[in-house]
Order: sequence, then C-alpha cells, then structure tokens
Amino acid sequence: MTVDPNAVTQDFPPPHPGHRRPHPARYLVPALVAGAVAVALGVYGNVHDPSGTAFNLAGFSSTGAVKSWLATAAIFFALVQLVSAFMVYGKLPGPAWSSALHRWSGRAAFLVSVPVAVHCLYAMGYQTYETRVFWHSLLGCFFFGAFSAKMLLLRSERLPSWLLPIVGGLVLTALTIIWLTSALWFFRTFGVTT
Repeated sequence: MTVDPNAVTQDFPPPHPGHRRPHPARYLVPALVAGAVAVALGVYGNVHDPSGTAFNLAGFSSTGAVKSWLATAAIFFALVQLVSAFMVYGKLPGPAWSSALHRWSGRAAFLVSVPVAVHCLYAMGYQTYETRVFWHSLLGCFFFGAFSAKMLLLRSERLPSWLLPIVGGLVLTALTIIWLTSALWFFRTFGVTT
C-alpha cells in the first residue's frame, strides 16, 4: 500500500480535547525555578566569606589553571552539543546516535562546570570590583538558573518547537561569556599553562 502525499487530510478527526496545547502558565514553574536558582547562588556568593581556595589538582600549577582547563572542556562539550542539536533538529546531517551525543555532551559539559562553579562560589564569592568580574559572576548564576529551567522543560510534553532551542541558546551564550571572562582571560594574562 502506498500513501499519496497529496491526499486530502481534512477527513481526519480533530485532536482529542485532552491534547490541546498546554497553558503558558505551565512554563512559569521552570522560569521561577531558574530565577530562584540564579538568585540563591548570587546571594550565597555575596554573603559567604570567600575562603581563597577550594581545591587544586596535582599536575596543575594553580587553581586558576585547573578552572581554566575545566571551563575549556565545558565549552568544548557545549559546542559538541550545539552541533549535535543541529543534527537532532535536522539542520545538519548526522548519524542515528546524534541525540545520544547531544545528551552525553551536555552531561559532560555540566559535570566539568560544577567544580569550577563550586570553587568560584566558595573560594571567591560573588564579586563586582571590575566589569569583567561582574559579568562573570552574574552570568555564572544565570547559567545554572537557565540550565535548571532547560532540564525541567525537557520533561514537559508538547513544548512549542522554538522553546528548547531558545533556552539552550541562552545556556550556551551564558557559558561562552563565562569562558571568555575567565578561562580566555586567564590564558591571555598568565599564558596557556597547566
């Protein structure tokens, strides 16, 4: 049996009333969680007395080098996630395992960013003494809030097709600016060292 792509489709029954588009208020919860996470991180970073250091790894010359390389790994995995997202959405050709690559590169980016964020919050706190540091602190908090919203939205059904790419783009943009104001700044100031 073949299907005629030009056949009339008006004879199909209308969607079941339970399958209507969700109310926009449904997306309010992820937005509120995102705001709460970002504000909570900022408040903690602001009221916490910075300790100066939280960790260091053998083989690295400084905590700044560790953080810069972990942040660079995070941005690498985020770029892999961007390319794999284009494959998943059919904008680029890709293998059948593009969606698995997208999920695992996102997990890897998040996992390597957590120690950096913990160190920044615990050892340095939320700082605003210069423009670069202010944007780094602000967007660091925003990143984890936006990431939280994205994770909650992934579990929602019947999302508008534009929503996840927008939220994912915000997460990637925040991470990129965080990297530019930290790792790239470190490498340009102190050299590409380990």
